[in-house]
This record gives sequence, C-alpha cells and structure tokens, in this order.
Amino acid sequence: MVLSIIVHGGAKTITEDKVAANNAGCTAAAEAGWAVLASGGTAAEAVEAAIRVLEADQTFNAGFGSVLNNQGEVELDAAMMEGGSLAWGALANVQGVCHPISVARKIMDKKPMFLVADHAEHFAAESGAEMCTKEDLIADEQQEEWEEEKEVIDRPNTVGCVALDSSGTLVAGTSTGGTMNKPAGRVGDSAIIGSGLYAENEQGACSTTGDGESIMPLVLAKTAIDILASGKHPDEAAKMAIETLASKVAGEAGCILIDPQGRVGWAHNSTDMACAYRTSGMDKVAVFTKKKQLVHR
Repeated sequence: MVLSIIVHGGAKTITEDKVAANNAGCTAAAEAGWAVLASGGTAAEAVEAAIRVLEADQTFNAGFGSVLNNQGEVELDAAMMEGGSLAWGALANVQGVCHPISVARKIMDKKPMFLVADHAEHFAAESGAEMCTKEDLIADEQQEEWEEEKEVIDRPNTVGCVALDSSGTLVAGTSTGGTMNKPAGRVGDSAIIGSGLYAENEQGACSTTGDGESIMPLVLAKTAIDILASGKHPDEAAKMAIETLASKVAGEAGCILIDPQGRVGWAHNSTDMACAYRTSGMDKVAVFTKKKQLVHR
C-alpha cells in the first residue's frame, strides 16, 4: 500500500530571511507525520503529529506564534476530517489551548461537532489536552507587530496536512490563528468542512490556506476534490481549483491534495507557499517555498 503525506505552512509572501525557517519547519512536520505512517500508524495520527510540529513553531500562524486579533489576543481554529467514515471534528475561537489540532482529533473520535470559544476550551481541558495561559501563545515578534501596527508580510493564514495510510484511509487537517487584527470572534475557513478541508477515501483529501472570506464562498476544499474526482492528477486539480477561485473572487489561496493512489499535488496564487511532502518510493522529504511547474508522477 502506498503511503503519502503533504504539509503546507500557508499561502503568503516568504521574505528571504524566513525561507530557511519555513523549509525547516515544513520538513520537520512532514518527517514527523511520515515516521507515524512508516511505523504502521494511522493517517489521523500522522496528520496530528505533523500539525503539532507546525503549531509549536512560531514561524507559522498556528498555536504558539499566531497573529493577534484586534483585542491583542490569540484565538485559534482547527479541524480534522477522516475519509473513511467521513468523521470530523472542529473548534474555533479558543484560547489557552497549546495544540488545537489534537483537540479537533479528540472531537472527531468522540462525535462530529463544531465547538467554539469557552465551550471548546472546557472540552479540551476535560479531554486531557495540553492547556496554557492565553499569554503563553503570544510570541514576542507578533506582540511587537501588533503594538507597532507593522505591516505583516510573512504570516500565513493556515497550516495544514493531508495523509494516506496503509489501510487506504485519507485524513485532512488544518490549524490557524486567523488574520492579524481580525475582529474578536471572527471564524475563517480553516475549521469549516468543505472549505478549509475535506477527505473522502474514494475521491481524495484536501487542505486549503489563504483568505478565508474568499475560500468559503467557493467551498474550495470540496471544489478541489470534485475536480480531482473527475480524473485529474492532484497537481492539475489543485491548479484548477485555485484558478476557479481567482476567476470568481479576489484573494490569495492555496491547497494541497492527495488522491486515493497516494499522488500529491499543490497550487497557490500567492507569491509563495511553504510545502513539503513524501510518498512511497522517496527516500526523503521534498520541500519548497514556491510552486514552479506542474509535475505529473
């Protein structure tokens, strides 16, 4: 059985001084997920492991180091979907949760629900998730950017991962801090099934990134999966999905895809998008900060 994993660190502009950090973070995330798959673990375990790495890395806008809202606080969203049973779990506007992706998986495993704010935080604490003070999630760089009202360049909207395990199960996951200076309580696409992520074993799995207000009306993740299911290679399906968005609404976006055969694809209309993947037959993770051309395998 083919194993496959792909991660993204967000559709954005990557400044020269952040290239190495983006490459290192995405490589570490893909390697963490691949280690799970290679040892016989499930796709859900692999996606959780990969995204936890990104949530702990302040290079990315998820978990520690997320952007601050208009109240100067970090509010986090995350979701996970499993392609066999179509089970899913989502949470939004949480504070003081170290790894929202782990809570999304706990919700998915218990009962598909979308929990928000303090109710999601109570669920996280009662489920044994790692908790912290809300201040612990604020990195110095993001605090300074918020206080000085700096123009934020190298901050993505979402991190995500898609994986295929030895049983043929596909899983997609997302995690985000949203957008800088967003209104408190704002929820984007990342935790919304069909927009920020989608997984179905017979069709494929997708995680998106970018401007949520542009992604949601296009239901971008499901749009990409529908294109993929029409027989397109994941690279082509990803490109077509992003072109569809760009033709209908303004905004930047990107997506990553895996089909049931374990082939990967990704595309973006932002200047850059950090991405890393590994599939069976590869001896190490491939990592990029920009999509240069379509490659069909």
